[in-house]
Amino acid sequence: MKYVWIVLALGVLLPATARAEPIAISVQSTSGGFSGGTSSSSSGTAIDLGSVLIPGGSVGTFLIDGLQAGVNYTVSLIVTGIVGWDTLQAEILDPLDGDDALDPTDQPSYVPAGYSTSNNMDGLSFAQDAGLARSAIFAGGSATVTANEMSNRGDVLMFTGLGADTARVTFGLRDFVGDRAFLVRFSANGGDHAPEPASMLLLGTGLAGLAALRRRRALS
Repeated sequence: MKYVWIVLALGVLLPATARAEPIAISVQSTSGGFSGGTSSSSSGTAIDLGSVLIPGGSVGTFLIDGLQAGVNYTVSLIVTGIVGWDTLQAEILDPLDGDDALDPTDQPSYVPAGYSTSNNMDGLSFAQDAGLARSAIFAGGSATVTANEMSNRGDVLMFTGLGADTARVTFGLRDFVGDRAFLVRFSANGGDHAPEPASMLLLGTGLAGLAALRRRRALS
């Protein structure tokens, strides 16, 4: 009888294990000296992109596939090579499918074929309203985080810090539909577009404080 219970238990557990597909993470494209992220890993709801070299003006895009529907994931990476720039921009690019009617008619030139900027109805986001940390701890202090998630122009996070060559960046990701491939694009010192002023949400320290610091440095 004991063996019967063991067989029944395995019959329940094995299908559940088979359904737990791993998250696939890969570097889709790079330019300007962007490198790293090849040691990416995932465990539960944590995604670690590893150490990524991001020189000023560089761009790198990660392909992420297999997120469970509606689950909030925490993404982290160590950014190195912060020389001559102070802002890292992350943007979600959505696969072209049936939820793109609200996308801007004229897509930015950097969006690859088969993708578009993320709108409010496609179910992809930086885990908006999930309460997950969005931060960049630059060596020497924390960064200002600016988010654009209030318009259909795109989902964008901007991390701004000063006086450091490395930073640990953390943010959330969510796919309401689940199990589909999408892109997260990183660019150093300004991407090809910034968030619209009316839709920006400021988190962390104030931009006014950073502006004052820049002015003091310029005068010294």
